[in-house]
Amino acid sequence: MALALPKSIRDNLRFLSVEVDSQVEQLATYLVAPSPVCAQRIVDRSGYADNLKTRIHNSCLARLSEADRREAETPALRSVALIATELDRVAELCRECVKQVRCMKRVGCLRGRSYGSILARVRRGIALVEPAMDDRDTRLALKISQCEQKLGKGCRQRIRAYTGALKKKRHTEDLARALFVAHAVEQMGNALLEIGEAIISANLGQQVDLDRFQSFRDSVVELKQGGSHRGLQMQPIAQTRSGSAISGVRRSGDDASTYLAVFKDGQRSKVRDERAGVRSWHAVYPGLAPKILAYKKRGRSAAMLIEHLPGMTFEQILLYESQDLLDETLGQLRSTLKSVWRKTHRERPVRADFMRQLGARLDDVYRIHPEFRQPPMSICGHACPSFDALVDDAARLEESLSAPFSVYIHGDFNIDNIIYDRRNGQIHFIDLHRSRYLDYVQDISVFMVSNYRLQILDAPLRRRILHVARESCRLARRHAAKRNDDTFELRLALGLARSFATSTRFILDHALAQGMFLRARYLVERVLAADMAKPRDFRVPVKEIFVD
Repeated sequence: MALALPKSIRDNLRFLSVEVDSQVEQLATYLVAPSPVCAQRIVDRSGYADNLKTRIHNSCLARLSEADRREAETPALRSVALIATELDRVAELCRECVKQVRCMKRVGCLRGRSYGSILARVRRGIALVEPAMDDRDTRLALKISQCEQKLGKGCRQRIRAYTGALKKKRHTEDLARALFVAHAVEQMGNALLEIGEAIISANLGQQVDLDRFQSFRDSVVELKQGGSHRGLQMQPIAQTRSGSAISGVRRSGDDASTYLAVFKDGQRSKVRDERAGVRSWHAVYPGLAPKILAYKKRGRSAAMLIEHLPGMTFEQILLYESQDLLDETLGQLRSTLKSVWRKTHRERPVRADFMRQLGARLDDVYRIHPEFRQPPMSICGHACPSFDALVDDAARLEESLSAPFSVYIHGDFNIDNIIYDRRNGQIHFIDLHRSRYLDYVQDISVFMVSNYRLQILDAPLRRRILHVARESCRLARRHAAKRNDDTFELRLALGLARSFATSTRFILDHALAQGMFLRARYLVERVLAADMAKPRDFRVPVKEIFVD
């Protein structure tokens, strides 16, 4: 493990491993020659394994609550608790097998001798648990995990034999119980898989399953660590809303923030899109996106090893750094965006369809905030249409509001996807799976609202947020004027409305979410009331919208 475990935990885990191994051995004997004495011996031992598991859980919990505990111990202690649970589960499955066999009238239907080699494999897996833990041996942990596949193969053969016999419609009750026995033994393989994954997780310092570890192992070859994952640890960085997991990879013993690379894995289509987005940025604007060190596919999932970019996210700078550094970062971001917009400019009209995007997400918003779904009503004779109706009307109006040109955009321009490296004075973009040529208003509106939705009540920080929103809007307005973009303000209003409303599905603070939703409604109503013959006369009241 990453650190030596307390002696009480090691001793109890040793006793538990021996006890469970003994019960599996007795089960193998019982299946060959069922006897009441052997069955009772297995059943009577149920309390001992459970007590050992409970002692381990209590010891792990006590250690986790101690003030002098080092953070590096946490993954190991959690893994040991899981291992104890799974070992006790194997003992419970032994008792389940006995329960089924006891009720059989014709034990010969079971063909118990065929389970000898299968249960011997279970015992070999249990025997590897202690050395794998003591030596932090991921190779042995993999062997434990891989028992699941081999056990499954043997059990499926038994299941096919039983189902084939069932078709003859003889001894059906006994054969049905034999199926339960095969399933219980198969579940022992699943328990060994969980145990192996727990040991691997403790060694890496983060929860991983077998598929994720194999993707990680294949990827780290690119770090030139002698082709080995040994000596490397994973540090959780983030979990995306699309389900991808992001981890920092570092050498054991290095500072927690000193990463060699970033490992990202998840749904294959999402990771593939991210890879395509990074590659496209290298083509259209080199140096802005991180390098991809490795890309591996495995079934429906995929993984990437990405260059670790030094610096801080815009969110970290906004919340925790000085005003001077914030202004410096804003200046570099402004210069970077101007350069990107200039170099990727295409004289090709494009429509972002903000209201269509909003309409597609409204059901998700209403699931979190059902009170936002309001029917049309009348207040003192003034008709108030539902928000859905307003969005539909605005979507039809938006069909005539194309941007006169397109630029290459980030696509998910939140403040935690922007990194500033002060040492080199460079801005970098990450999480690029939505990058494409589109309306630059999409990025600007997302960026502005991602600042606002920070759940910060501190007045000075809220003023900084307003400052950032106004500065980013000022940049976009200047670009619009330079490019004769007459409908910029109308599209900005719809883009902000879209971001304000859709962001509420991630916010449970009712006051903040309601304020954002009402801002979205206000902006949509303003656009619908505007004179489309004079689009330049419309202006988004940024200060009023972003001040609290």
